[in-house]
Amino acid sequence: MEKRDYYEVLGVPKDADEKQIKSAFRKLAKQYHPDVNKAPDAAEKFKEAQEAYAVLSDADKRHQYDQFGHAAFDQMNGGAGYDFSDFDFSDIFSEIFGGGFGFGGSSFGGSSFNGRGGSRRRKGADKLMRVTLTFEEAVFGTKKTINVPVAADCPECDGHGGSGLKTCSTCHGSGVVTTEQRTLFGTFASRTTCPDCNGEGSAYERVCSKCHGKGKITKNTDIEVKVPAGVDNGNQLRVPGKGEAGSNGGSNGDLYLEFYVKEHELFMRDGDDIYLEIPITITDAVLGCKKDIPTLYGNVKLTIPAGSESGDKHRLKGKGIENVRSGIKGNMYVILRIIVPKKLSHEQKKLFEKLQDTDLESGSEFKKIKDYVRKNA
Repeated sequence: MEKRDYYEVLGVPKDADEKQIKSAFRKLAKQYHPDVNKAPDAAEKFKEAQEAYAVLSDADKRHQYDQFGHAAFDQMNGGAGYDFSDFDFSDIFSEIFGGGFGFGGSSFGGSSFNGRGGSRRRKGADKLMRVTLTFEEAVFGTKKTINVPVAADCPECDGHGGSGLKTCSTCHGSGVVTTEQRTLFGTFASRTTCPDCNGEGSAYERVCSKCHGKGKITKNTDIEVKVPAGVDNGNQLRVPGKGEAGSNGGSNGDLYLEFYVKEHELFMRDGDDIYLEIPITITDAVLGCKKDIPTLYGNVKLTIPAGSESGDKHRLKGKGIENVRSGIKGNMYVILRIIVPKKLSHEQKKLFEKLQDTDLESGSEFKKIKDYVRKNA
């Protein structure tokens, strides 16, 4: 079954802001959550809304979706689309249903929560890299080997940060501490993240010397990616699971490749169309001729009609760039530019002098100027 448009799923316009998107998801989540709605299709609609929100609430993923649609998340994912299983919905579900609804064993989009900050699975951070492409690589697509420095689990401590795990004596494993403040209006209690374990609820007796307790090390990895045909400056490609390592068993983040395309020595690009400026002589323009024209797909012969002028434009249909989404090729436009010779041989000069003796000023363009000059003489 074909996926529905994410904006349609949430019922928001394309230019919806973050607040509108969140509000729309809250409404759908309350309506279709399986613990509330027992209709046969409720679970599927709830999952559909989760997926739409996971994409549209993330600025980078929304940008990808707006550019490439669902195809943006098919890269290296077998065409299965966006995998939101590790998206952390806990904060928004806490807002919608309260702290006690569905938590402590229930799973929302793959992110589990049991009241301790340290036990929540967190997806790793996404990473953005700039990749330079030649004009031809961008037009026809290519395969690139990218060296990516990412944070990976430390091999010495298996990503834990140390050994000899023990319960934090300050927060007793809760990850939070409660403080009381007495005022004229009564006693107020506040809960904050435990400063000794940073909300983990536990600490290690021996800190790993390789990662210094961070659980992560920087590792350079070569990955091969397929760049689709037709990408342009600023386009991004998502490579799932090649970002930073997750924590507490969470999945890796994603890698986003942003493309910078070098200019071509002849062709100029405007979207999916290609422009080429061709120099012609005065005689070519006056008498007409046939010219061999280079295109992205080989040479073609172009007929230039007699009486052509500088700036005349000729279209070569389908000789442009393949659209990265639709696969339809743009056009190529050949722009004529008449070159006036700076130096003439003796024989060429004589020919032009003979030509000058003939009347070439019979056109209306010449007549307008002559009449104006005569009137103001």
